[in-house]
Amino acid sequence: MTDTLTHLDRLEAESIHIMREVMADAAKPVMLYSVGKDSAVMLHLARKAFYPSPPPFPLLHVDTTWKFRAMYELRDRMAAESGMELIVHQNPEAKARGINPFDHGPLHTDMWKTEGLKQALDLHGFDVAFGGARRDEEKSRAKERIFSFRTASHGWDPKKQRPELWNLYNARKAKGESIRVFPISNWTELDIWQYIARENIPIVPLYFAAPRPTVERDGLLLMVDDDRFPLRPGEVPTLRSVRFRTLGCYPLTGAVESEAKTLSEVIQEMLLTTTSERQGRIIDKDSGDASMEKKKQEGYF
Repeated sequence: MTDTLTHLDRLEAESIHIMREVMADAAKPVMLYSVGKDSAVMLHLARKAFYPSPPPFPLLHVDTTWKFRAMYELRDRMAAESGMELIVHQNPEAKARGINPFDHGPLHTDMWKTEGLKQALDLHGFDVAFGGARRDEEKSRAKERIFSFRTASHGWDPKKQRPELWNLYNARKAKGESIRVFPISNWTELDIWQYIARENIPIVPLYFAAPRPTVERDGLLLMVDDDRFPLRPGEVPTLRSVRFRTLGCYPLTGAVESEAKTLSEVIQEMLLTTTSERQGRIIDKDSGDASMEKKKQEGYF
């Protein structure tokens, strides 16, 4: 009797197939590691794909210096546990100019993330970068292919994407091109959580509800994670039971009030929610020419 594959088994097999397919043509691949739940799943899949050896590529963390402290702790722990080299890149120009999320708005994301990523890829000569984006996260990501080809300047043209029929991928690059590859593109937020529960994957504790110091600002609950957070007149951090559905720079990431303290409670809460996973990400709401699609066209992850 043949066992029937579950939907998680099929997604896992697809992701592992994509990673192995990439390795057949890549000259110098790297895995982008932002330490969130999607990165945790992608790293776990990579370790499975190439077991018993460590994955044959390093981890790259494009550091903005403004991540939650708990993210840095898990990053270092998982890199050591996986046996993979961890490359941490900080944009030296952004650092020298003191670019921060409070005073510089969209420029913070542009310099630390977009330009920082492009610098790191060029500096180390990586031709393929695995990323943990999913189609259900955001509309511009919904139309991006699993194999996303970028120009020599790392630009993305959504009108010039290659067809991906019957799980067949064309990984041939023109001179100067690179590829962003998204092995978990077809996963949903619910799939991610169910897989984390099934595989017992370590994740940042911020995904679980706990009393945390927060302020309400512009309709979002922002966690005061360290003493760099400038309080406005009259603002006083209040302990609230909150958790995060998505993680980024802490001053740009809104929490949600929640009592979900376990994986099963998070999954149950997810089944009932009617709001977007990225509703708390301020960078998604930048106005004018700073939309997510515009950022991606300029080289953003």
